Order: sequence, then structure tokens, then C-alpha cells
Amino acid sequence: MARECQLTGKKPMVGNKVSHSNMKSKRRFLPNLQKKNFFIPETGQWVQINVSTHALRTIDKLGIYDYLKRLKAEGVHTGVTLKK
Repeated sequence: MARECQLTGKKPMVGNKVSHSNMKSKRRFLPNLQKKNFFIPETGQWVQINVSTHALRTIDKLGIYDYLKRLKAEGVHTGVTLKK
């Protein structure tokens, strides 16, 4: 499982861990990903998506079907095929 949001495309970032003595060492900032099952009533199908919490907030505001349609119109490949 790749650590990438299927909807927003958020990926791990690389930065420095800075100690108290100001020594720097590389570290990774991982996105807050959740594996969620969504029911799309417009198509009558269940989909399992690896989403970030930022995308979950957007889904709460717009609805899963409208958000997936918007991403499809923008040309984002989400891995979810909408029947209908």
C-alpha cells in the first residue's frame, strides 16, 4: 500500500529532525491517511479508498459522488470507476 491519498495526491514529505543541540537528521513527514469504505447511493456501489483527512473533510462538505465527479472533470485519476 503506497502512502498516498487517492483523491488529493498527498505524499510523504522529507525534512529535517532538529534536536535540542540543533543537530539535523533526515526524517519523513507522513500524511494522515485513513482507509475508508464509502457507499455511493447514486451508483449503488461500495468503494474502498485510501484518503487523507483533508479529503474526508471535503467529502463531508460535497458528498462522495460530487467530489469524485469533480476530480474526474479535472483529470485526476482516482482509481474509482463510477457506474452510471
